[in-house]
Amino acid sequence: MKIIEIKVMRGANYWSNKRKKLIVMKLDIGDWEQKLTNTIEGFCEALEQLLPSLKNRQCSEGVENSFLERVKKGTLVGHVVEHIALELQSLAGMECGFGQTRSTNVKGIYHVIFSYNTERAGKYAAKAAVDLVEKLLAGLEYNVDTAIQELQSLYNREKLGPSTFAIVNEAESRNIPYTRLNDDSLLMLGQGCNQKIIRASIASTTSSIAVDMASNKNATRDLLSRSYIPVPKGLLIDKITELEEALKKIGFPLVTKPVNGNHGRGITTQITTLEQAQNGFYDAQKISEDVIIERFISGNDYRFLVINYKLAAVAKRTPALVTGNGIATIEELIHETNTDPNRGEGHQKVLTKIAIDAATLSILAAKELRLDSVLPLGEILFLKDTANLSSGGTATDVTDLVHPLNVFIAERIARLMNLDICGIDIMAEDVTIPITEKNGAVIEVNAGPGLRMHLSPTEGMARNVAKPLVNMLFPNNANGRIPVVAVSGTNGKTTVTRLIAHLAQAAGHHTGYTTTDGIYIDGTTIRFGDCSGPGGSATVLRDPLVDFAVLECARGGILRSGLGFDKCNISVVTNVTEDHLGLNDIDTIEQLARVKAVVAQSTFETGTAILNADDDLVYQMKNNLECNIALFSMHANNERIKKHCSEGGLAAFIEDNYFVISKGESKTKIAAVNEVPLTFSGTCEFMIKNVLPALLAASISNFPTETITAGLNSFIPSPTLTPGRMNVFEFKNFRLMIDYVHNTDGYVQMQKFMEQVDATKKTGIISATGDRRVEDIKNIGRYSAQMFDEIIIRHGDNRGRTSEDLSMMLSDGIREIDSNIKVSIISNEIESVQYAIDHAQNGEFIFVCVDDIQNTLAYVQQQIEKENIVIDLV
Repeated sequence: MKIIEIKVMRGANYWSNKRKKLIVMKLDIGDWEQKLTNTIEGFCEALEQLLPSLKNRQCSEGVENSFLERVKKGTLVGHVVEHIALELQSLAGMECGFGQTRSTNVKGIYHVIFSYNTERAGKYAAKAAVDLVEKLLAGLEYNVDTAIQELQSLYNREKLGPSTFAIVNEAESRNIPYTRLNDDSLLMLGQGCNQKIIRASIASTTSSIAVDMASNKNATRDLLSRSYIPVPKGLLIDKITELEEALKKIGFPLVTKPVNGNHGRGITTQITTLEQAQNGFYDAQKISEDVIIERFISGNDYRFLVINYKLAAVAKRTPALVTGNGIATIEELIHETNTDPNRGEGHQKVLTKIAIDAATLSILAAKELRLDSVLPLGEILFLKDTANLSSGGTATDVTDLVHPLNVFIAERIARLMNLDICGIDIMAEDVTIPITEKNGAVIEVNAGPGLRMHLSPTEGMARNVAKPLVNMLFPNNANGRIPVVAVSGTNGKTTVTRLIAHLAQAAGHHTGYTTTDGIYIDGTTIRFGDCSGPGGSATVLRDPLVDFAVLECARGGILRSGLGFDKCNISVVTNVTEDHLGLNDIDTIEQLARVKAVVAQSTFETGTAILNADDDLVYQMKNNLECNIALFSMHANNERIKKHCSEGGLAAFIEDNYFVISKGESKTKIAAVNEVPLTFSGTCEFMIKNVLPALLAASISNFPTETITAGLNSFIPSPTLTPGRMNVFEFKNFRLMIDYVHNTDGYVQMQKFMEQVDATKKTGIISATGDRRVEDIKNIGRYSAQMFDEIIIRHGDNRGRTSEDLSMMLSDGIREIDSNIKVSIISNEIESVQYAIDHAQNGEFIFVCVDDIQNTLAYVQQQIEKENIVIDLV
């Protein structure tokens, strides 16, 4: 077997709109396609012995009770790979249930599709599953435990921590989208101008000055003390020579801690001797040069969580401990405690495993104990100086027991610190009575407090503290979204995208949009190139200025990794014609329609899909949609349009040479077709088509009619507004037009336009992309021969074919129509343009099919300027 490629889907995709996280592995199973699993000697038995848990996995087709039964009855080895990839992830702690195996049009090659939890783990599972099956087929051993351990390691490295995970879950329950901005816990909630950034429990709303203040424990204590908040007496020193003087002022028992530590690191408590104080000082200086010497406050350790200046939860924290049974050693008791499935490394789980570190050994030494000592039955041994969960401590929820005055104190501290999210550590005997200097003190204030002790306390009620945090970021049940319009189709989608964005800008929006030409924010290009994939969409939705997004969604990006957004408010499918067939295993126009339909199927139920009623494949998409439908057509008497409007539907069409929007029986004339600049005085049919879905998108977005009309009139086809789309340059004696036409249907539409062009001669500079089918390339030649009196063949992105082959295929198509037409071959795009300019005759019209839009536009503009200079000199 051979893995041809592995793709990672991160959004709605060709295989599933609902399941956005999928691994798509293209697998060549070779000759094994000829054998089902029940005919391979010993395979079923070896698989069951290696992965007995497969008996609990349901077969994806739902025919048998378990997948193992299916294997015994016979299935393809590719199907086995799918289920093993899922099972390995499941055994590593990742719940992944969806999978399917589909054949391609090439014998022996399959798509194995399965869900994943984290990307690296998903890709590893794909490779491991193939390796495992190959080993079984060869009768070799395979170490499943090693694979599972590696998957666990990858999962733990990538997965979100408990606090971040809870925030994401709460956001998703509110329909707030989230985007992970790095491999750690930095997230964006919402989109565009409505976004909020969080890192664990620090939010973009949190004051950086407040965070700095909280990280300086000495400054925090001084601030609170001046505001009459009970805090322990303390001093700040940075030299060991200052220690004894500090001890005299503070007195025993005391605490040493770094001025800017966290998670209890470098803290030593209950110090009663000079030697302990010296050791504590050096431990603290491992974290920070400045060390706090502070009076030790006895009592229980409480964490008050305040969100948006309101108390959200309180937990009583207990340091890591073990309880003797009179038999086991201390080390054995620690090991037994760490076997609790709720305990993991670091912040992986709700509790942390207890590490045997220097602090633990110091505590044992002070009690004259060793790791091999046996504790008497019932004796409790605390193993850490602090009660942090990160060092193995536990938590008990006591929120409902807190005295109202203590609630007031906590909320006042948050206001004094200007921290909208903070954890306040208080030592007190009892929180049911008011805390004063006599019975307690505030020990620390923490920015970015952990939430897991409140989300999953060891005892007491779990508190969904992510809810008030998300409510603070998005009040009034807001979802943080901005309007998103997604545009797909074979032809016209770039112009439709640009026009919708132009109309949105005219309506006062800060618009971001993506096209095959680049990414644009408020009309400014931030990147040139094809940005019609998920990366371009993510860039627009990440921009804090944007309040309206229009995203072109090409087939390549959808097939490569899915959509770059979860849902859109409006979707547009312009048309589906034969293009890119034979690529990425999309071999038929029906399959291509399925790719385009991914965009429409990602429309919110309350949103609207705008579909072309003149295109059968596009119109049929409505049968699988759960959103509102709007239709457009070149003809007012289109039966589909008439039926749709009679049922109260929304539509746009041409009637009496006017662009008309109809809601049910109510019609609104927008503008005369021949007066809209984009239509070239009504002579360009495909541009007229492009206007219709844009009008619907604007209407659905509630742009005023007068704004829409004004926007149409100001959207003038030009290198600025529509680069590479019908850009006409007027030279002194001839005209030259640049267009990005690149497929058969595009040339069909261009032929209709060229028939209306009045010129003494029509010259075409044409090209073809090498990854198209031979028939598609010949078609470009055939249609060119019907349009032009002279043809220049140039070369661009050959994509696997030679320039000679492409020239021959284009020439063959040309000669089928007209064997006498003059054909030249000039490979370089700029050189071919210059040749046409140099040989242009009076009244000629030169058509240029471009690849390098920006460069060629700039070059032609330079030639215009040179001509003008010459004219001025004359």
